[in-house]
Amino acid sequence: MASTRPRSLSDWLRTRSDAWLVDLLRARPDLAVPVPADIGVLASRIGVRVSAGRALEELDAFTLQVLDALLLSDNPPSYAEVRRFLVNEVPDDAIHAALDRLRDLAVVWGEDDEIHVVGSVRDLSPPYPAGLGRPVAVLVAALTDAQVAPVLSALGLPEEHQPAATDSISSVFSDIGRVQALVEACSASELTVLGQLDAGPPLGQLPGAQRPVVVSEAMTPVRRLLVHGLLVAVGPETVELPREVGLALRGDAPLGPSRLSPPRLRAQDIGQSTVDRTAAGQVLTALRQVEQLLEIFGVDAPPVLRSGGLGIRELRRISKALDLTQQQGAVFLEVCVAAGLLDHSPGVDAHWLPTRTFDVWLARSPEQRWDQLTAAWVEMATWPGLVGEKDDRGKSINALSFDVSRAWAVTVRRRTLDLVAALPAGSTLGADAVVGQLAWRWPRRAFTGRSELVAAVLAEGEQLGLLGRGGLSTAGRVVLAGGDGSVALSGCLPEPVGHVLIQADLTVVAPGPLEQALAREIAVVADVESSGGATVYRIDERTVRRALDSGRTAADLHELFASRSRTPVPQALGYLVEDMARRHGRLRAGTATAYVRCDDEALLAELVADRRTAALRLRKIAPTVLVTGVAVKALLDALRGAGYAPVAEDPEGAVLLSRPDSKRLAARSHRARSVAPLPSDAQLAEAVPKIRAGDRAARNARRMPVGTRIPGVTTSATLEMLQSAMHDGRQVWLGYVDADGAASQRIVEVVSLSGGFVQAFDFTAGAPRTFALHRITSAALLDPGD
Repeated sequence: MASTRPRSLSDWLRTRSDAWLVDLLRARPDLAVPVPADIGVLASRIGVRVSAGRALEELDAFTLQVLDALLLSDNPPSYAEVRRFLVNEVPDDAIHAALDRLRDLAVVWGEDDEIHVVGSVRDLSPPYPAGLGRPVAVLVAALTDAQVAPVLSALGLPEEHQPAATDSISSVFSDIGRVQALVEACSASELTVLGQLDAGPPLGQLPGAQRPVVVSEAMTPVRRLLVHGLLVAVGPETVELPREVGLALRGDAPLGPSRLSPPRLRAQDIGQSTVDRTAAGQVLTALRQVEQLLEIFGVDAPPVLRSGGLGIRELRRISKALDLTQQQGAVFLEVCVAAGLLDHSPGVDAHWLPTRTFDVWLARSPEQRWDQLTAAWVEMATWPGLVGEKDDRGKSINALSFDVSRAWAVTVRRRTLDLVAALPAGSTLGADAVVGQLAWRWPRRAFTGRSELVAAVLAEGEQLGLLGRGGLSTAGRVVLAGGDGSVALSGCLPEPVGHVLIQADLTVVAPGPLEQALAREIAVVADVESSGGATVYRIDERTVRRALDSGRTAADLHELFASRSRTPVPQALGYLVEDMARRHGRLRAGTATAYVRCDDEALLAELVADRRTAALRLRKIAPTVLVTGVAVKALLDALRGAGYAPVAEDPEGAVLLSRPDSKRLAARSHRARSVAPLPSDAQLAEAVPKIRAGDRAARNARRMPVGTRIPGVTTSATLEMLQSAMHDGRQVWLGYVDADGAASQRIVEVVSLSGGFVQAFDFTAGAPRTFALHRITSAALLDPGD
């Protein structure tokens, strides 16, 4: 009776259920894009090295240990052989679960009685599974008769030539008892050498390793081990520990210590309420800083570098203005781009500008603004931590450049945050502990051993308010789950306040988040001095002049302070406002290149005689008018720097408000640096029937069709067959060439025949289709069981 055991990966895949294939495509989405034409194509993609490498990256340490057990067998092993390699404490259920995981990712195939490892997986696996060397037969087979003679003598075997000598030595080492006896006979120094190589890798360095040595001349521990076959020379200066010796040294743990469980977690419970309060405070700070950053870009748009991105000098300037580190500034910039709030203008002379989406963002509630930022951060494909580092050409990596794009950025961020989210609510975990967990869950991922990457994710999460003191906030959990974080955050943020406390030292204390209108007014007349639970602003001559420059009058400022302050307005503040208002605008500047006019001739005389303004080369052209060759803006800056308070005016003499117009860009529908979308569950469910149908078409294409023609010739035999198939309800295999000349094979069920066209249900496409009779190149009836 013929065996029904699958002979290949393709045959095994055909035995799997549709649900299993959908799960495979979901776990390895690269297999589904584009949809494979048939099972054979799917099997080929499974064996592609890049795809297999991605699958291996999804395996935890214990599953990889089980894979090592499979790789140590030259022939397809059974479950019993895998069980033999693992310590007795490992339960059978855990081994079966690991094997099922390997099958579900198509890393291995076959049932427990004969398990096959996909070829490319063997190629991608370490050359020494579990740190064990190659079998002694493989190592000794490469030795010459002169090199193998001392080993035969030391083992008490008769002198033989190759390859008989290899067989004799292999028979000795196949007996685990004799190998253990050889190991027990070793001295302490020899055991030390064996122990070092047994820990892996099983290779050591020895000058002149391949030089034949007789037993009496073996003076060093390594030479004595070579003579007895416990080490084998594999190169001029390299020795290798045979697999049989390594297994004897390890005893009951052939694969080394069991990696069944991840490192023990030592999380600290600080309480969810503490985490939420800390995170909520940082949310307000982050929103304020992002708003200030984009306002700066709107007024003074920095240029885009020719190589792309934002210059390091500009980044430092902006970060300093916001009291941020360079790294924190880079994080906010990348998040703003990912959220669609910031973009570069088109054209050669491009600048970084806020988009119109920024104005929409400003009109939203704080909770909604935060949700938009954090959702963009979690999914953005850039890594701000690279900003300022050197690239492979030795140049600094700039913020907002394509050099900060990394394919692994989303994965690192997601995996780290998911691990923190798996902790009990209100628990925190240090970066080193997170690295240890990641190293067990995804040991083949390049990022798992880099604590700086994990630390960067945790720091950025704290900066944006997802984390508080290392713990994930309630709203952060909702964002990670893909929900609306603004709803969860609404109960954590304090209600906006409509008042401030003005102190005698001209500081303004905001006891909570200010109402948006009040916050804008205070931002015009004062600068932030410190932030936290309460924000402290500072008022001085410069800020009052800024408010007057923006169009506010002294009466407006008095009204603002009197109506919004819960404390009495200090007399010094009133004097400051009145003094600045009295001085403000007494000097007028215009284009001459620039001019200065003033009704007070004494003030103009003072200005001309002032050594601080000598560089302006002011010249009096009338009792009340001075002119200069510098631009108006430079003139105003120089006069203000000398302690004067001039204002600009237009040609008619009307005062010009000095607040520049804030520029905006139209929001783009997408960003080029976004990650490619994954197939949806519905798309995967539709793909499997197409693969099945294509597989049936491919297999039937190898059968001899009843008729074969060139396009344009319709035979009566084909028409008779199609009519018969329609009458009997049988399926038909068609060879077809479309209008573009592309040939394909399809399995259809004929619905009607008319006007030179066949209306049929195409099982390959999973939908009704119309076929032109003159484009059918071949056809065959399928048996009911096909």
